[in-house]
Amino acid sequence: MSKQSIIVTALTSFLLLSCSEQTQVPEPLQDGLIYCSEGNPESFNPQRVTSGTTVDATASQLYDRLIDYDAVQQSFVSALATDWQALDNGQRYRFHLRRNVTFHDTDYFTPSRYFNADDVVFSFRRWLDSDAPYHSVGGGFYPFFAATGLDQLISQVQKVDPYTVDIILTHPDSSFLANLATDFAIILSKEYADQLASNRQRELIDKRPIGTGPFKFVAFKKDYYIRYQRHESYWRQGPSIERLVFSITPNANKRMLKLVTGECDVIPYPLVSELKSLNRKEIEVRSEVSPNVSFWAFNTQRPPFDDPRVRQALSYAINREAIIDTIYYGNAELAESILPPTSWASSDAELKYHYNPEKARKMLREAGIPRGFKMDIWAIPVQRVYNPNARRMAELMQSDLAEVGVDARIISYEWNTFRRRLSRSEHDTVLIGWYADNADPDNFFRPLLSCAAVASGSNRANWCHNGFDQILYQAISTTDNAQRKQLYHSAQQLLMQQQPLLPIAHSMRYQAQREYVKGVELPPYGGISFRLAGKELPAQ
Repeated sequence: MSKQSIIVTALTSFLLLSCSEQTQVPEPLQDGLIYCSEGNPESFNPQRVTSGTTVDATASQLYDRLIDYDAVQQSFVSALATDWQALDNGQRYRFHLRRNVTFHDTDYFTPSRYFNADDVVFSFRRWLDSDAPYHSVGGGFYPFFAATGLDQLISQVQKVDPYTVDIILTHPDSSFLANLATDFAIILSKEYADQLASNRQRELIDKRPIGTGPFKFVAFKKDYYIRYQRHESYWRQGPSIERLVFSITPNANKRMLKLVTGECDVIPYPLVSELKSLNRKEIEVRSEVSPNVSFWAFNTQRPPFDDPRVRQALSYAINREAIIDTIYYGNAELAESILPPTSWASSDAELKYHYNPEKARKMLREAGIPRGFKMDIWAIPVQRVYNPNARRMAELMQSDLAEVGVDARIISYEWNTFRRRLSRSEHDTVLIGWYADNADPDNFFRPLLSCAAVASGSNRANWCHNGFDQILYQAISTTDNAQRKQLYHSAQQLLMQQQPLLPIAHSMRYQAQREYVKGVELPPYGGISFRLAGKELPAQ
């Protein structure tokens, strides 16, 4: 039986099973959409995470930022700030705030005023100031801001008047606005925070969220669903649907089959091996060239992975071309760097670690690694845009490593447990990745490989190199793109010498949806947005 026949048979079997279990099939939302997501959010505040699953569920649905990035115009555009100016040679930015913006009115909070400067100051101070009343709520950990150095870059956030805020920097930084336009730099309600504090319920701020975004929170049941309601007083064009439900469906096959049966309106990450199964008029598959990278990170704080020779040898052992064919079915490009080739700072230099098991064996012997050496490969348990099947990828790598005398064990956990244990650096190596939050190349380097990112937990290689950090600092300290490009080329050369991680692939991003779904686009940066979501059901 051919591979395609097996896929079709499995699909047919599931459809028959679904039809026989009608009690398990939820009614479609006539006034809304069901999005089958791949996992539970860790929090309802994207300030506190770097998880794409959490960002997708929260950032663009519940909140707004001071500024947004328009990928078509390739420029920053107004959001909660109508305009802004760089002052004092780039060390102070003044933001003029939008008026008459309403926060969510829910069963648990009724705002008495519009959004204003107090909310901006509160939102920034929460992650910026360790003495702020809400800083330690939820653990006091804000990984994106620590990894990018924003928590060290910003010295003060000052209210000039009720609708003007100044952000003062310790030094000019060319990546500052790009980081403000990411999904992490959201604005919270100070009035809601004050209400919770007076009731001694501060911990609820990230569990029962309040924002200014296009949807407001209704309910969350772990492993089952998140329910949102349209924010009727949203300040800009919003969705035409009344309700949005995230149906939490970790299994990729089940997500695809729920789409076919109508239990889901939109799904992320359809299996690239089964896209032909979705070739039907009522389903639309969308694709986007996405700035992302999958990689294999070595925990450089654990021997023998603290030795660059070992990392180099293991990199030579991996047949990345076979991974592209088997895991991505050709829908990805072999990565020569962590920077995708679409980045203006990408280098033409070829990654030297192409598949060479003989060289890998020789280098392992020279580094003193005995045959039969045991190690772990941690594989993320959820699909991400950069890796559709980490478990299967790990199996291919396990086989490659066996050829050079390395006994690799594959480890995985439930997603939130996986991230928690990974943040404690319990891994030897990990298959993971990154997709860009903005167009600045710094968004790949500092969150993934800076010394600050080791402390924040987003540097999965736990690699801290002062020379590399100095290059990154020089790059963000100039606005000359030609000079920045040369510095980033130097950074990529240093990475190839030290090899804290092995870049594997830059993948296409896919999304599948019912043909009546409108306005749910694939943004090139950040997660999914339902801000303009609607549906056009066929006439009965």
